[in-house]
Amino acid sequence: MTSVAVLPPSAPGGALGRLRQQATPLSPTLQRLAEHVVQHADTVVHQTITELASSASVSEATITRLCHKLKFAGFHAFKIALASDVASRPTRAADDGPLDPTTHLVRQTCRALEDTAQLASPAVLASVAQAIARAPRVDLTGQGNSGLVAQYFAHRLMRIGITAVAYTDPHLAAVSVSTLPRGGVVIGISSSGSTIDTVQHLRLAQAHGHQTVALTHRASSPIARHASAVLFTSAQEDPLTDAVLSTLSSQTLMLELLYSAVLTRRPEAHAMLRVTAESVVEKKY
Repeated sequence: MTSVAVLPPSAPGGALGRLRQQATPLSPTLQRLAEHVVQHADTVVHQTITELASSASVSEATITRLCHKLKFAGFHAFKIALASDVASRPTRAADDGPLDPTTHLVRQTCRALEDTAQLASPAVLASVAQAIARAPRVDLTGQGNSGLVAQYFAHRLMRIGITAVAYTDPHLAAVSVSTLPRGGVVIGISSSGSTIDTVQHLRLAQAHGHQTVALTHRASSPIARHASAVLFTSAQEDPLTDAVLSTLSSQTLMLELLYSAVLTRRPEAHAMLRVTAESVVEKKY
């Protein structure tokens, strides 16, 4: 493969273009990493830095060093550029006919739900449900789309009498986690498992001795290192698109399975559902 060097700010924006740019030779380790990325770009675009380090047999610091040599701010910026390169490749013959977006979306989502169901561990769900059912408070934290899922599940828990709060502001989340009563549960939601704020919240909760739960797609992601229990989903987001239905659906399914497990451990849950339903009856025509 052609060697890579430190590129000027005017270098091509594409990751593959920069990797193939002729320039000063890289060290043997960086050269091997660069070759791995070029050969496995379709896979790398969906990997965390931890997973890439493992598959390429290099350290995370080596990956960061290569990204900086290519004039990217970090691995995330590099991966976005790489995703653009991968997305621009032709994927189907011109005479294949137009794709049906509705059919594609439905099939993709159904496949994500089926795959996520296969990842559900009854033992883990039971353990987490028990902790939630007994908790004085449940804090949920997530950024972006994961924050919306956190708010959804907090609402579900509140309807059955469990004190639950979802935080999308990382500062408020940190303050809340640090003041969580003994026996509290902190749930961090991150599809990639590499969202810095969410990982830090679980680390803080773990340091305070709280039960920590991660909902993620990545088994080897940073968030899993700070979780007492991990719930896995199958769908992964593309860094460049807003096609997140599969991700949101798989996250919601796993949380609904957890909710069902909590219900069986809260005898008063059905009565609370009736009470909370009656509390908003005057809000509807």
